[in-house]
Amino acid sequence: MKVSSLFLFAITAFVACAQNKQPTSAEHLSRSQYKNYSVATFAAGCFWHEEALFESVKGVKEAVSGYAGGMAANPSYEMVETGNTGHAESVNVYYDPKIVSYETLVKVFFAGQDPTQVNGQGPDHATQYRSIAFYRSGAEKQVIEKEMKELSASGKYSKPLATQVMPFTKFWEAEAYHQDYIEHTRILCRFIRRPDDPAN
Repeated sequence: MKVSSLFLFAITAFVACAQNKQPTSAEHLSRSQYKNYSVATFAAGCFWHEEALFESVKGVKEAVSGYAGGMAANPSYEMVETGNTGHAESVNVYYDPKIVSYETLVKVFFAGQDPTQVNGQGPDHATQYRSIAFYRSGAEKQVIEKEMKELSASGKYSKPLATQVMPFTKFWEAEAYHQDYIEHTRILCRFIRRPDDPAN
């Protein structure tokens, strides 16, 4: 597996929405099928972007937009957007570990954002747009921390990484109109790069 094949796919320095469509390789699963796959949860700005990014990765079967990292129960988009719930716009990524590894998904997560930006990504500035890598086990936490250590030592960034590393607690699925938003509207938001089939 060539995880080194992650590279800049497009350079459009954090512009607001543009008319385009992201290629997608993900299938659309029913909720009953989610249990058949491994799941990872990430937050890195607008969840429309994260959903489309991960759905472009071979081995990802579905990415679902939602809210995680906060304390409020049953949060709505309007509640989260106040910044008072503690939640961040997040995605649950359902994937086949025989095709794509958790390690590769973590690399995709960091490659698709500016992990040094505090409380935001691109033009979106608020705590609900902060960068978070959620872990479900000690092994996942080690993968995240190893990648962060390597990125910090690489000299790629002039500022320290701002990504939070948090234990996963609860994911609240976002409203239906947020799901596959880019696919349905052909609006492309903050899309600056994608992995080039990192599972190959």
